[in-house]
Amino acid sequence: MEAEKNTGIEYTKSLVDRLAAVHTLELEEYEQLISAQNSETAAYAAKKADFFRKQIYGTDVFIRGLIEVGSCCKNDCLYCGIRKSNVNAERYVLTEEQILDCCREGYALGFRTFVLQGGEGMLPVGKICRTVKKIRSCFPDCAITLSLGEYSRSDYLKMFESGADRYLLRHETADSVHYRKLHPLEMSFENRMRCLKDLKEIGFQVGCGFMVGSPMQTAAALAKDLKFIEEFSPDMCGIGPFIPHKDTPFAKFPAGSVEQTCFLLSLIRLIKPNILLPSTTALGTIDPNGREKGILAGANVVMPNLSPIAVRKKYSLYDNKICTGDESAQCLKCLNGRLNAIGFQTVTSRGDIKR
Repeated sequence: MEAEKNTGIEYTKSLVDRLAAVHTLELEEYEQLISAQNSETAAYAAKKADFFRKQIYGTDVFIRGLIEVGSCCKNDCLYCGIRKSNVNAERYVLTEEQILDCCREGYALGFRTFVLQGGEGMLPVGKICRTVKKIRSCFPDCAITLSLGEYSRSDYLKMFESGADRYLLRHETADSVHYRKLHPLEMSFENRMRCLKDLKEIGFQVGCGFMVGSPMQTAAALAKDLKFIEEFSPDMCGIGPFIPHKDTPFAKFPAGSVEQTCFLLSLIRLIKPNILLPSTTALGTIDPNGREKGILAGANVVMPNLSPIAVRKKYSLYDNKICTGDESAQCLKCLNGRLNAIGFQTVTSRGDIKR
């Protein structure tokens, strides 16, 4: 029995070695890696991911100033606290001036990337473009990232031509059957993928991403996520553990794990060594040291919250989100200290991907 166990570990390590060497595996091999995850294999993958990350980015961690521009949403995703049918959700939409105020505060603190995130389809394209133009005019040395959901190709083109640099659109799952289990009938897996394709063709730096441990997720579904990332080759990939929200149909499902999330972060770093990989707030929510664990597993981006304190609790995608009451300066100081303690430091730059 022990011999079989050791053979299994050695085999999974050999898969990690091959992924590190050629940055690709067969779909079935990804599934085997995920199914066989254990602490030894995870530590082995993290060590290799850390090597690649440091080789390309050193010990720098890029900071993005997250501005949650509104909690209204046209979608009714079964896992999300701001889904349109949640009558308990507190709705708000920031004005253009409020968004600019957040950018001014962030710029003074050293942020050179601003991420405008909100409920999907909540902002008309005209307002998005006006806001982007104003930010670009006031802060020409900064990168502007949008994370506002699905739009038409022509609308995405308008956003790009207005001065937006990056677009984050989490695909949530690359398994079309699993996608249907997480979303209402009016939402389309095919349209989600169309959006990502359009964004890349237009010229955005594109980010995708998925939930780890979401309801009814299998190792086979996660393997499809890894294969999709390998083939799509995004500039960024945001993954985080599923965390239930009390006012959703998935309220009683268990949360995803830090361990599996960190293992997948390591594998994504091995798939694409130069990728920009956030250690998410969700990781820090389910584990007090979650964001540090994500960095040690291969991540190199963190996204402190620059939103007005009065609205932070209203942007409630999942329960018990951290950093909803901190001043931005206080949050950044705390984060710097925590990263310094594990041998990393935040850097003041746009933090573009290194080609």
